[in-house]
Amino acid sequence: MYRRKIVVDDKAITEGSGLTLKQSLLPCGLVTILFFLWGFAYGLLDVLNSHFQSTLNITASKASGLSAAYFGAYFLCPLTISGWILRRYGFRVTFMTGLAVLTVGCLLFWPSGVKASFGGFCGSMFVVGAGLSTLETGADNFLSICGPPRYSEIRLNLAQGIQGVGSFVAPLLASRVFFAKTVNTKEGLKNVQWVYLGVACFVALLIILFYLAPMPEVTDADMHLQEEDIAGEDTGPFRKQYNLFLGVWSQFCYVGAQVAVANYFINFCEEAGYSASMSSNLLAIGQGLYAFNRFLAAILMTMKAFKPRYILAVYLGLCFVFALAATLTHGHTSVALLIIVLCFESACFATIFTLALRGLGRHTKRGGSMLVAAISGGAAIPPMTGAVATHTGNFHHAMAIPTAFYVLAWVFPIYANFFNKESLDGHRNTDLNITPNNFAHTKGGAVELGQDPDTKRGVDNVEVANK
Repeated sequence: MYRRKIVVDDKAITEGSGLTLKQSLLPCGLVTILFFLWGFAYGLLDVLNSHFQSTLNITASKASGLSAAYFGAYFLCPLTISGWILRRYGFRVTFMTGLAVLTVGCLLFWPSGVKASFGGFCGSMFVVGAGLSTLETGADNFLSICGPPRYSEIRLNLAQGIQGVGSFVAPLLASRVFFAKTVNTKEGLKNVQWVYLGVACFVALLIILFYLAPMPEVTDADMHLQEEDIAGEDTGPFRKQYNLFLGVWSQFCYVGAQVAVANYFINFCEEAGYSASMSSNLLAIGQGLYAFNRFLAAILMTMKAFKPRYILAVYLGLCFVFALAATLTHGHTSVALLIIVLCFESACFATIFTLALRGLGRHTKRGGSMLVAAISGGAAIPPMTGAVATHTGNFHHAMAIPTAFYVLAWVFPIYANFFNKESLDGHRNTDLNITPNNFAHTKGGAVELGQDPDTKRGVDNVEVANK
């Protein structure tokens, strides 16, 4: 069993490279709690946008600053401080740091509410985004590599399903509990303060939990060892990781398209003839189906015939097909088609992430940070969609923007299925860590990765068990 560590050297070989499915259940379960947490925070975002427009008398375009602040943090943090903390101190410290920053961000909502300052709320949301992006820099990476490599896509899709549940629950609680009688009143701002104070207290308790919990560490040295065992060769320099770079591009395009569809879904429904309340209910239905289909995709991936690269190509392709159909049709039919788009979005993020990490070896954490930073597409593509809607006065026409980005995101599934399928299938078919009799372990020591990871490699004191 793995030993409890607070800080770990990323060049050290740990027990993390040999965790079986049973040994990985507890730490993966703890990290999945974080997915619900930021799913809940993201679910509140759209509710707060609408609430601030009414309470603070601001325009819809200005209210979008809340989303820009949130996703802007994703662009800055993973590539700088969050990624550095992950590589320098390990997963546990990254989780605790992200939770601490998130706690501060939640507490900042109190003075912002007292002053009724929209700028203050944007600043608070940026700090919240910084905390959540730090958590995601660690959590997406952790679930992708903690446990048998064969189940990487399944683990992250299940966790993303839990995140979808949080995104589904948050707006329901907000409309029926937090703002049930104070939707358009100053009293609603006080509810915002209390909601985030409660979240801050819960997050502070999680910091203690992650400090005490027996959580393994998986280092880049471990991933180097694991990749040597699976592929039988070195991963090569970082600049030649084309699978990763295409995955980052695809993630940026896909997330931006997903956020654009969600942001303007209600406007789209109202344009199709639905009332505002019915449009909100339809969004809730779409988000519920989105979460459900993430679990369904994870179940499908347990079957040998349903390879993750197949599912990604089909799901992302169908996002384009149904988004295009929704753009070109009118009335209730167009709304039904857009709800189907939400269904097929479900497995895309997690599958892009895990497939793009395949085969990175010692570059795994650096690559994971880039994939999390690609979530900043949510700050770039929705404004384009909004600009088209403002210029044309037609939200159906505006949906052509995310539709186009679904096509641009499809370059990665093409590469995965036609140019890199042998490598991806090799990682999916490996029996490494499936049982205690087929796992990587060490005598103790470290992988000497060198000062320049693009030019040096080597393994010291490594032994691979294949009994």
